Amino acid sequence: MLEKMERHDFDKVFGIMEDSFPIDEFRTYGEQKALLDHPCYQIYVARGQEGEGIKAFLTIWEFEEIIFIEHFAVEPSRRGSGMGSRMLGELSELPAALGKRICLEVEPPQDELTSRRVGFYERNGFFLNKCSYMQPAISKGKRSIPLFIMTSGGQIDEKEFNKIKTLLYTEVYGVLEKKGR
Repeated sequence: MLEKMERHDFDKVFGIMEDSFPIDEFRTYGEQKALLDHPCYQIYVARGQEGEGIKAFLTIWEFEEIIFIEHFAVEPSRRGSGMGSRMLGELSELPAALGKRICLEVEPPQDELTSRRVGFYERNGFFLNKCSYMQPAISKGKRSIPLFIMTSGGQIDEKEFNKIKTLLYTEVYGVLEKKGR
């Protein structure tokens, strides 16, 4: 079910992204497409029945110690079908993910929708870490967002949380300088 996205499918993926995320949670079309050339960035897709096209996607960053899910969305017509759970299961079985912690950002569970989202990830083996975290503005003109980090394999301590946060701030969001520069 899970396969690497072909470049010609980017517009479909970006359309699902626009329909699934608030404007402050994704980059502009050009910025998002430019990430396809980044060595750590990858998009995986799930297609529907034969001829139906892309129905869901995951954007991930593959690092030495972790896999970071930056975006994960399923078309509304497929939500509740088990597709998302199957995708997360397949992601954890990819050679690049073996032996690595998988992490992602979620909104604090403050209402029914955000609580259901956290519950979905918990049912799929993720743990909510309640350390203070602010996702930096993903693009110029966008706002920072208070979020939580969820991780596979159990909750993390403050030391590991700070290590993940520093990695994301440096590699994904570019708000911290890389060491050695």
